[in-house]
Amino acid sequence: MIGEVPGPEILADDEFIADWGHPPHVHAYHQFLFVPLGWITVTAQGQEHRLSGAVALWIPAGIVHSSRFGEDSMIVSEAFDAERYRLPYAEVTGVNVTDAQRRLLLSRTRRSVLSDDAFAFASLSAATRASLPLPQPSSPLAVTVARELGRRPDDPRTVTEWALSLHTSSTSLRRAFRAETGLAFSEWRTRLRLNHSLDLLQRGHLVGAVAAMVGFSSVNGYIMAFRRHFGQTPGAYAKRSA
Repeated sequence: MIGEVPGPEILADDEFIADWGHPPHVHAYHQFLFVPLGWITVTAQGQEHRLSGAVALWIPAGIVHSSRFGEDSMIVSEAFDAERYRLPYAEVTGVNVTDAQRRLLLSRTRRSVLSDDAFAFASLSAATRASLPLPQPSSPLAVTVARELGRRPDDPRTVTEWALSLHTSSTSLRRAFRAETGLAFSEWRTRLRLNHSLDLLQRGHLVGAVAAMVGFSSVNGYIMAFRRHFGQTPGAYAKRSA
């Protein structure tokens, strides 16, 4: 109910308002959503946020949002009084969940007497903004390419050039990335470069310099890719991080 500040809870599928998920609604409290099992997709502010065991979501008070979730999903919901706690995010924000935060969240669902809310809020609000999911390949040749790009995201070689250097076919390499990561090689490399750029932006590098450092051929191309994946420009991200 709007205005109430419930304690931590695990929401089962049949507890949602609709079978498919949760229709648009708004809370008077800050909500932290975590999915230790399965997945949930939250729609808010014109964007979709897919949560998993590694990526959670902060939803500030007063923001309208809806959700869809998998049949076997388990959702952990933490609520914090918006008048008492100052959230560092003004917008819906995905964050990476560390092992320590995961243990904290799960432990709070098992205790009859809840742990300190102030401690929990401090821990969860200190989470870093989520990077893009980047599944890793498993076959030897694809692993070699992934490892080298991890060290040098600005490596300009195309998938054909990588295949030539590894004495395989470009078709085989493309198929390996698609089958093992669920992403086309070009998309996988773009996500890797964007993830690398987050740290550079947080450290104060200019957007144009960051684009070149992670391998984008143009600043506009980098800005467009960043906006498509993160819903904001790299300049706006850098400003918020600062």
